Amino acid sequence: MLERIAVTLAITIGAGLAMTAAAEARPELVGMSGQYSPGTIVIRTHERHLYLVLDGEHAMRYPVGVGKAGKQWAGTTTIDGKYRYPAWAPPAEVKRDKPNIPDVIPGGSPQNPMGVAAMTLAGGEYAIHGTNVPNSVGGFVSYGCIRMLNPDITDLYDRVSIGATVVVTR
Repeated sequence: MLERIAVTLAITIGAGLAMTAAAEARPELVGMSGQYSPGTIVIRTHERHLYLVLDGEHAMRYPVGVGKAGKQWAGTTTIDGKYRYPAWAPPAEVKRDKPNIPDVIPGGSPQNPMGVAAMTLAGGEYAIHGTNVPNSVGGFVSYGCIRMLNPDITDLYDRVSIGATVVVTR
């Protein structure tokens, strides 16, 4: 009995440490082959990582939260807008699932899921954005948007321009 309690406690503590580590992760410089042009954002959904290509051999890697089952997508698009502390109007699908959610949540509100910054993606209702729920980063959690820790979206926001290519793979 004591052994089972010890194992359960170890698993619980380990999971808590893993979530804390993900919530506090910082971007890191990693090697990346020259398949993409510098300035391209590559999101590997299955890895739950976003890469900003720096040159033919290096990228900055950030942990991200991605679309939950049935909400993932893949393709190539561009950044078509950049916003600090954006207000958020839930898309129709979110409103349908959560009818009591306000029609607009002001920027800066703790209930605003966009966090401190957002970069909208052309051709849809998706964005790469911060979050006020840091433990969601690293999971399959969204309706298709890419969630980043607020310090990480701030770093990425300062590094990319409107028009940057975004490649999402599964």
